[in-house]
Amino acid sequence: NIDGYDFSEEEVPVSERPEIDRWVISKLNSLIAEVDEHYMDFEPKKSGRAIQEFVNENLSNWYVRLCRRRFWKGEPSKDKSSAYQTLYTCLDVVAKLMAPIAPFYADKLFLDLNAVTGKDDAESVHLADMPVVVQEYIDVDLEERMAIAQQVTSLILSIRKKESQRVRQPLSKVMVPILNEKFERQLNAVEQLILSEVNVKELEYLRETAGVIEKSIKPNFKTLGPKYGKLMKQIAAEVGKMGQDQIAELESVGTFAVTVADQNIDLSLDDVEIASKDIPGWSVATEGGITVALDLTLTDELRQEGLARELVNRIQNIRKDKGLEVTDRISLSIEEGAEIKEAVTHNLKYICAETLAEELELVPTLDSSNAVTVELVDDLKTRINISTLN
Repeated sequence: NIDGYDFSEEEVPVSERPEIDRWVISKLNSLIAEVDEHYMDFEPKKSGRAIQEFVNENLSNWYVRLCRRRFWKGEPSKDKSSAYQTLYTCLDVVAKLMAPIAPFYADKLFLDLNAVTGKDDAESVHLADMPVVVQEYIDVDLEERMAIAQQVTSLILSIRKKESQRVRQPLSKVMVPILNEKFERQLNAVEQLILSEVNVKELEYLRETAGVIEKSIKPNFKTLGPKYGKLMKQIAAEVGKMGQDQIAELESVGTFAVTVADQNIDLSLDDVEIASKDIPGWSVATEGGITVALDLTLTDELRQEGLARELVNRIQNIRKDKGLEVTDRISLSIEEGAEIKEAVTHNLKYICAETLAEELELVPTLDSSNAVTVELVDDLKTRINISTLN
C-alpha cells in the first residue's frame, strides 16, 4: 500500500541510497537491457521469464522482504523515502516492460501507481515510453556480491530444512570455503546480511578444506551429451579420476582442462555435479561452486534464545489478531515454566524491544479470560496476556 507515503517529497539520488536499493536498481536496469534485447529478437517468452525471475527472486523474495522494517517506519526519514521511491520505480518499470505480453494487468498496475503519484502524463501504460537503460546505475560487482549472499543464504536455509532446524533457532557458526581473493572480498561485504538472514552467529572463512570438507564429483550427462557426443563416456572417466585438489581448482577457476582422444576439453561447473560429505556435528551443502558447512550443535544459551524468538513470534501474532497498531505499546503477562522462565530472563530486553512491551511479568498461573494459549516448540505450551498501554 503506497497511499501512506507522500511521493511529492524530493527524490533521493540513487548514488545516496543504501546498498540494497542501489542493488535492485542495478538489477532493474540489467533487466531492461535483457528484456529489450529479447523483444528485438521477437522472443517474448524469454522476456516474460526474465521479468518473472526479477519479480519473484529479486524484488519480492529478497528486496521487499529485507526492507519490510523500512516500509513500516512511522516517522519520515531519508531511508524510508529511498525505500518507497526505489520500490515504486521497480513496479513502474515492470509494468511498462510487461505491457506487450500482459496488457491488461500491466495497465492496471500502471494506472494504480500513477493514480497515487501522477508522475506519468500517459493515460495508459500502452501510451507510455518504454524504459531506457541507465548504464551508470548498473554495478556488476554489487550484483555479484548480492548473488553470493542469495546463494549462501539459500544453501544454509536448505540445510536447516533438511535437518528440521527452525530458522528462529539461532546457530553458532557456518563455514564457507574461500574460492579466491575476489570471492573473499565479496563475501566479506555481505557477511552481516547473510548472518542476519539465516540466524547464525558467526561466519568462518575456510581457506584450507583438506581434512575438513571432503567432496565428490560426477559427470552431468545432461550437458556433456549434447556438447561432446561420443566423447562423453571418456570424459566421464576423466571426471571420475579427479581428486580433491582438482575439484577445488574447478570450483575456484570455473574450468578444468582434460585431454580426451587427443582433444583438449575445458570442463565447466555446469558439466559436473559436486557434492560434499557431512562432517560430525555439521551439515554440508554445495551448489554452483559454493560450499557451506553449518554447525548444528545447540547450547543451552542458543536454545533459550530460540525459545525467546518463538515467544516474540506468538506475541506478534496475538497483537495482529487483536488489531493493534504497529506502534502500540503493551504490557505482557506470560505463564512461566522452567524453560520459559530461563528464556525470558536471559532475553528480556530483546523480547520487550521486539514486541514494544513496556512491562513484562512472569506469573505461575494465568487465569485471565483474555489470555491466549500458544504452542512454542516440542509440545511446550504457555499462556500469554496482552494489555495495551494508554
